[in-house]
Amino acid sequence: MPVLLAGRRRGFLAIAALAACEIVLTLFDGMTLTILCMVDREAYPGARFELDKQSGRYRIAKIFQGQNEEEIYRSPLTEIGVDVKVGDYVLAIDGEELKGNDDPYRLLRNKTDNPVSLTINKTPSFEGARIVSYRPITDEEKLVYLDWVNINRRKVDEATGGRVGYIHIPDMGNNGIREFIKWYYPQIRKEGLVVDVRANGGGNISRMIIERLRRKLLGLNYARTDDEATTYPDQVFIGPMVALLDGNSASDGDIFPHMFREAGLGPLIGKRSWGGVVGIFGTGPLIDGGTIFVPGFGMANTKGEWIIEGHGVDPDIDVDNDPKSEIEGRDPQLERGIAEVMSKLKQPVKLPPKPPGPVKTIQ
Repeated sequence: MPVLLAGRRRGFLAIAALAACEIVLTLFDGMTLTILCMVDREAYPGARFELDKQSGRYRIAKIFQGQNEEEIYRSPLTEIGVDVKVGDYVLAIDGEELKGNDDPYRLLRNKTDNPVSLTINKTPSFEGARIVSYRPITDEEKLVYLDWVNINRRKVDEATGGRVGYIHIPDMGNNGIREFIKWYYPQIRKEGLVVDVRANGGGNISRMIIERLRRKLLGLNYARTDDEATTYPDQVFIGPMVALLDGNSASDGDIFPHMFREAGLGPLIGKRSWGGVVGIFGTGPLIDGGTIFVPGFGMANTKGEWIIEGHGVDPDIDVDNDPKSEIEGRDPQLERGIAEVMSKLKQPVKLPPKPPGPVKTIQ
């Protein structure tokens, strides 16, 4: 491999990438140079191990449920034919015995391209054990995220008797619009809604979501054989809403809560958002391989005043998720959001019933 010149930015980045064990494609005096280092990739099962100190064996402490109809949320141990349950002991991985003084993830390294076998038993003994095989995943981040969202939705459902819905929008891009479509419309007839944009990474679809949330009910349509109405315009949510935000609600995740309030959709609850909404344009590469980015556009209100940038969006109700509460499994911001919605549900929020059929006979 050619010697990288210390004075070249690309060369420095390549060295840094090697140190960080990343895969880099860079340029070296007109040549394409591929720098590759081996990265240990674990064959994750979508589960958590715990050590049973008494037996000196690991067992399954948690299996992420996932949503196996979506590949990004596939949970290997919940797929058809994989007979593993919480509490089962993992005695071996791919035939290599797993003991309490070892790390189960060591035995999962560099096995992502093939099925992984687990020797499983209800007791910490090989007698009567069975071997199961699973298709591994390389990252459990999506499963952890989905688990958090499902816990939040369950908290809202239990606290409100099923009257209030919950949506988390992770960003304002592909992930965000997918999750919004998947969870907004099935909950359209809930009486209230908590819209959570905490840790929203931004993007450019906040205007699409605001447009759907702010639709006003102008009329109803009834089919001749159905007593349930459809709204005009389509898919109008008629109940009270709140939005949750925090210091990691960023970029278009800043803009969304601001516009949520401007549209009169409900109060903002949580902590001040990140405060970065100035977009940038790249001006092309420099001779040393660097790039200059120039501020290209910003956000202003209807009075022609710059907003959000450098400050963020202040909540209407300031609530902090302190470490003590989170360690206890509580979410004060979500709890306050639930309380605010429920305070507005003194009476049931429903579409009006179908009126009696019109009389068309001639008197």
